[in-house]
Amino acid sequence: MDHFPIFVKLTDQTVLVVGAGPVAARKVGLLMSSGARVAVVAPAAEAGLRELASRRQLTWHAREFIDDDVSGARLVFAATDSAAVNARVAEICRSREIPVNVVDQPALGSFIMPSIVDRSPVLAAISTGGSAPTLARLLRGRLEAAIPAAFGQLAALAREYREQVKAVIAHPTARRRFWEQAFDGEVAELTFAGREADARERLEQMLHCPAPRSLGEVYLVGAGPGDPDLLTFRAMRLMQRAEVVLYDRLVSEPVLDLVRRDAELVYVGKRRGNHAMHQRAINEQLVELAATGRRVLRLKGGDPFVFGRGGEEIDTLAERGIPFQVVPGITAASGCAAYAGIPLTHRDHAQSCVFVAGHLQDGTVNLNWPALAHPGQTLVFYMGLVGLPIICEKLVEHGLGSDTPAALVQRGTTPQQRVLTSTLAQLPALVERERPRAPTLLMVGSVVELHGKLGWFQPDRPESGHLTTGPQRI
Repeated sequence: MDHFPIFVKLTDQTVLVVGAGPVAARKVGLLMSSGARVAVVAPAAEAGLRELASRRQLTWHAREFIDDDVSGARLVFAATDSAAVNARVAEICRSREIPVNVVDQPALGSFIMPSIVDRSPVLAAISTGGSAPTLARLLRGRLEAAIPAAFGQLAALAREYREQVKAVIAHPTARRRFWEQAFDGEVAELTFAGREADARERLEQMLHCPAPRSLGEVYLVGAGPGDPDLLTFRAMRLMQRAEVVLYDRLVSEPVLDLVRRDAELVYVGKRRGNHAMHQRAINEQLVELAATGRRVLRLKGGDPFVFGRGGEEIDTLAERGIPFQVVPGITAASGCAAYAGIPLTHRDHAQSCVFVAGHLQDGTVNLNWPALAHPGQTLVFYMGLVGLPIICEKLVEHGLGSDTPAALVQRGTTPQQRVLTSTLAQLPALVERERPRAPTLLMVGSVVELHGKLGWFQPDRPESGHLTTGPQRI
């Protein structure tokens, strides 16, 4: 993060704008809307600024900039068409520790201006750090369409009742839930429909006749294989509602970064021979947390119902009467195959696809080899890295050719994706030499031959990398 985002209160504060052309005029308009006292320094000014000065809505000094002009300014904007003048303004401000913005030369200034979506009192600011202003404007256009003007009215209603709600509902968690119910329920709908009086009446009812406390709820959500762009809209929405999050080792940090910032994070990851928390304890913790009325997010890599033990977890919840909902995710086989350019089915190669656990619950690799060793199908082994030599040996022993193509995909869909391709006979030696790390998927079948032609995703990645067991949160 190159710049720290912040909103500055400028009411009755002096802000200096050096320059009086069209760009400066746009800055002046924004500053005046925030309640700032604007002073402009420029030998000449465009008509709109001259009109504002004649009506004494701003102060215009019709001359060249001098160093003392910055004295007493809360912020300074350098917006002239002279690079030398802009540089001088920036230098003086830095020497006096006054925040300065240099239009079209962000590196000279100490702060930059974002693109703004104004739904006062709701403001959304979008910045690319000065690297791509056009992209920021495009993103602002999307947000303009996605955020109705009525959100400002909803925020104004909340501001009106904020202190009253704080006095009636003392506990911060209960207060947050009250506002979430208002913003995601009937109060918001009435406001969006233009029925502000009805919205205010409904808010009063909620405040003085609260609903009895109920059980919490568990959200069993598939986080996908790693790329946060592969999350579903529903997953994103529930990730922002949850108050506590239980996540496993396969959930990537970019996905965890999308969880609401004040949520409690609990790592319950499992790797072979090393369980941070056993499955039965996870099941019980989900029940206990929801029984206290909390909204609990169980975030699992891939899809919860594909080798994710999601069925075991909701079975316990159902037995205890805990409300839950399940959000599917893109399972690792689909995500990794797509990003590696290895179609799971293809008319010329495979008419079926089989997902297989690379080892059984007792840790053995005693699989149904005769059923697996069939041509014309794609095999995808989850958790198959440790047992890979046995898998390759048994498939050949039961009928697949030793030259059958095979691939190992490490950390698929992420910038650290790595694809190793070989044959069943040679893959174990390749793995011994390259030492890939979990999480990996083993894919077997002639579709692997298509990787060289269809492998579109070629990330720049460090030579080594591994998943951490927890996010860095500030």
